[in-house]
Amino acid sequence: MTPEDTTATDSVDTAALGLIPAPRTLAPAPSGPYALDRETPLSAAPGTEGVAHWLRTTLGAATGLPLAEGTGDQGIVLALDEELAPEAYRLAVEADAVRITGGSAAGVFRGAQTLRQLLGPDAFRSAPLVPGGAREVPAVVVEDEPRFGWRGLLLDVSRHFLSKDDVLRYLDLLAAHKLNVFHFHLTDDQGWRIEIKRYPRLTEVGSWRSRTKYGHRASELWDETPYGGFYTQDDIREIVAYAAERHIRVVPEIDIPGHSQAAISAYPELGNTDVIDTTTLSVWDTWGVNPNVLAPTDNTLRFFEGVLEEVLELFPAATSPFVHMGGDECPKDQWKESPLAQARITELGVKDEDGLQSWFIRHFDAWLTARGRRLIGWDEILEGGLAAGAAVSSWRGYAGGIAAAEAGHDVVMCPEQQVYLDHRQDGGPDEPIPIGYVRTLEDVYRFEPVPPGLSEEAARHILGTQANVWTEVMQNRARVDYQVFPRLAAFAEVAWSALPAPADRDFAAFDARMTAHYARLDALGVDYRPPAGPYPRQQRPGILGRPIDGVPPVV
Repeated sequence: MTPEDTTATDSVDTAALGLIPAPRTLAPAPSGPYALDRETPLSAAPGTEGVAHWLRTTLGAATGLPLAEGTGDQGIVLALDEELAPEAYRLAVEADAVRITGGSAAGVFRGAQTLRQLLGPDAFRSAPLVPGGAREVPAVVVEDEPRFGWRGLLLDVSRHFLSKDDVLRYLDLLAAHKLNVFHFHLTDDQGWRIEIKRYPRLTEVGSWRSRTKYGHRASELWDETPYGGFYTQDDIREIVAYAAERHIRVVPEIDIPGHSQAAISAYPELGNTDVIDTTTLSVWDTWGVNPNVLAPTDNTLRFFEGVLEEVLELFPAATSPFVHMGGDECPKDQWKESPLAQARITELGVKDEDGLQSWFIRHFDAWLTARGRRLIGWDEILEGGLAAGAAVSSWRGYAGGIAAAEAGHDVVMCPEQQVYLDHRQDGGPDEPIPIGYVRTLEDVYRFEPVPPGLSEEAARHILGTQANVWTEVMQNRARVDYQVFPRLAAFAEVAWSALPAPADRDFAAFDARMTAHYARLDALGVDYRPPAGPYPRQQRPGILGRPIDGVPPVV
């Protein structure tokens, strides 16, 4: 049974249940429903104890029920079944029990998220509206597993910083939508956000800018308030541990050799000192593609090896096998003018400046591989040739992903034309600081991560997909919420569910299920865009954006 089929399941009102993402099969149970009350025990088989802890913490807070430890086959029962795929699960609700069985603890956790949805929107609150009252779980059987192993969200905390608590909140929101990858964009021209103890100026200097452009870079408005922030190493450890408890992998991004002015402002020797006076550079206060890139020197390599040594310690291989090294939007003008860079091209025997960028990426690909990690970068890393083990984030449309997959590289599809959630959600005049393409909830729902015409062998290299959130025009958590939701719900279904071809997807059925999901988002305090358009408090009249249809935005 496909997600579209579930709308007509016998005696199961799928619109009322509003399960998102849609499960593979949803059917009525032979008995039930189950009454969750103060006597309900929670039994956890070995390997599922972490899920049990999450259920007691989350559902316990929302319902006021103790969910006392049990040992039998009644109440909520968590178990493992090695015959299931790792993230697959089966949830069966009967009169005497709710049984969740998964192929791993991750699968059980995904099933627990479905149980939370079945309990209604109040199960997403932080305290019960009626303490200790009984809750009814509908009599259904759900059998489910994800389409893709990589289902992610990129959050840019460099342009606008989000506090540690806001990051933890977003990890909860990812988990609630069965997403399992958090791409943590930690460094850029506008701010360095991770503490590196051997290079303290990265945060002492590189995490603060004197002012900030307000709106698109063509705007004449500025916020003159000094701006910044960073995560201590203990903050990072907490974030990684919190994600791991929710079976979310964290992919840290250290962007090189472009998008590096914050680092150069802290350590001027990293820049092309034979072209410009890098001691005059400060953390960038506007948006766009920055001309100040790293110098192709051994000192630069050693510096970022030192950075990465600390990054690898903070992001263990078990939960962060990939490290993103950026590689995007690296202008070559300074390298063309630099005698040092030109000498390096000759020394290395590479063809041109693209080859020089490839040398950067290949060096760190080999460095990470030797330490049991994998490099992933934006699709520009294909220019000049790419090492065999590197993976590609395809953002400039499908073309880079197609080329990479056909060449045998693993690919994460995240084309800006479909899943850049900083792009505006409507073409009307009330969208706050409108950027780029109009991408509605339905547009995101019809996104297809596997490009048509891809060979069968190449299609196996599509690891999955992620939505990207670049925060140039998102000054705070509420603005991030507005841009991300409700479209992340549509994206989550695309990434998880076995949907038909885009033209055949039943958006009306999805939209009907969203009625229940909006109530969950309300309970979670998510400041999403209402279906009828933004509230007055969500608008930003008079702030210049770039509402140009069909033109790729650069913000």
